[in-house]
Amino acid sequence: MENWDLETDVVVVGSGGGAFAAAILAHDNGAKVAILERTDKVGGTTSVSGGAVWIPMNSHMKELGVEDSREEALAYCRTLSDGRVDETLIEAFVENGHKAVAYLEENTPVVYAPMTMPDYHPEFEGAKPKGRSIEPGIYNINELGEKKALVRPNALPFMNAVTCEELFATYKVNIQPLNLPMDMIIDRMDNGLVVQGNSLIGAMLKASLDRGIEIVLEARALELIQEDGRIIGVRAQKNGKDYFAKANAGVVLGCGGFEWNESLKKKYLPGVITHPSTPPFNEGDGIIMAAKVGADLANMHEHWGMVATSVPGEEYEGRPYSQLCLAERTCPHSIIVNKKGRRFFNEAANYNDACKAFNHFNENGVGYRNLPCWSIMDVRFRDKYSLITVAPGDPDPEWMIRADTLEELADQLGIDAQGLLETVERFNGFARTGKDLDYGRGDSIYEQFTGDITAENPTLGTIEKPPFYAAEIFSGTLGTKGGPRTNENAQVLDPMDNVIPGLYAVGNTSAAVSGPAYYGGGGTIGLGLTFGYLAGIHVAKEAKSMK
Repeated sequence: MENWDLETDVVVVGSGGGAFAAAILAHDNGAKVAILERTDKVGGTTSVSGGAVWIPMNSHMKELGVEDSREEALAYCRTLSDGRVDETLIEAFVENGHKAVAYLEENTPVVYAPMTMPDYHPEFEGAKPKGRSIEPGIYNINELGEKKALVRPNALPFMNAVTCEELFATYKVNIQPLNLPMDMIIDRMDNGLVVQGNSLIGAMLKASLDRGIEIVLEARALELIQEDGRIIGVRAQKNGKDYFAKANAGVVLGCGGFEWNESLKKKYLPGVITHPSTPPFNEGDGIIMAAKVGADLANMHEHWGMVATSVPGEEYEGRPYSQLCLAERTCPHSIIVNKKGRRFFNEAANYNDACKAFNHFNENGVGYRNLPCWSIMDVRFRDKYSLITVAPGDPDPEWMIRADTLEELADQLGIDAQGLLETVERFNGFARTGKDLDYGRGDSIYEQFTGDITAENPTLGTIEKPPFYAAEIFSGTLGTKGGPRTNENAQVLDPMDNVIPGLYAVGNTSAAVSGPAYYGGGGTIGLGLTFGYLAGIHVAKEAKSMK
């Protein structure tokens, strides 16, 4: 092709954490790099996330007095990956994740701080009670000047001003929602000080701009251009016209998963995912493009599960706004039941594993036996914790479901009243003894961490004091985790394990190295940054070899 709109060594498709890492590392290793971003904002899902990364052996663990080792990290990751992931990929992640973080801290404005959050399965071999999850520190987004408008904002602006550690450890907002120091939040917002995903993306955007990496916005990549078996470029659509970007060394796909593509979800995912919490542009573009050039797809039946709540009528970017359900399933005086009025899982388990309980097919008919479902609470929950976005002491909004008896509540919800009464009676017995004999709710230190550590039992409390409340719970996701299968350099493989020359995939555009699991807080972005780092280094070597 003679009429390229852009010609460079490396084209990175997408602008989330993994994509930016690939772009920065490719540049720093001598390649000329350009980024194609589908929307008018950068950051993708990373920007609206907590921004944390789960990284074994990171240097910040020592600040918490925690030691880690390669052997411990490998043992933990192997167990959770359940034999579904190539061993070399797990080793590549464990051995290079901390290097990726250290590189970004030393060479970009990105800074990290330790978190006291436990691994999601602290009872497993090799797990740690804290420290492997780290999060971005405060970043002054004003350093970007006018370019700060390019960073995708969080749907809840104040979330850009409070770190995850502050939310869950310092101020314990999940159990004391009125604890938030509003003066601090307002001061940070007024002065352009951001945290969480906006901090990470803001700092990575600054690093990219300082390096002269070209960022082409509103350019949706649709097709990979192949010549003699090698990927040499991308056909995108910009302003309603074809836009051709040549990549002499390679293309890195880092443009998210397929949680907003109804066709792909129906084809690959078990169960139904009705409430993604990501920007509504993750439609599997990179995965589709890779499949068309012969990529072997893997892990397509898995996603980063999220137990979701939603306030009727609230929207983000033109779609219903969904948020993580936490207190409504982890704090005392609450349970989650299906339409038979029965509990069906450990409500306080990590959100990825908990979400799998929604996928059980109704063996006596069509549909899924645990959807729809509801969180059931009594007034003691309502008086102490937030119910979705409604704080204690706030008046009950019109959409809130309330009744003076459990029978009346069941009638409003259309669920089996007798089943609900029996379930509550059984659960109340567990709450009084402090041991959930059905599902082990609260047995894990992670579950206690996300519950109310100030209560007599962090996760268990009877449901017996009226009025009673309910909130519908949905099957949500933080993104899908299937896509092109890759090797330890993030190079895309075909079904015969051959590398497709010039093609790389990172983040949720690739088959996740964690397989069915979620290692810990920041497990998504941790994998994305690590393999973005590795992709950038490798594709830059390719660029050098071709000159």
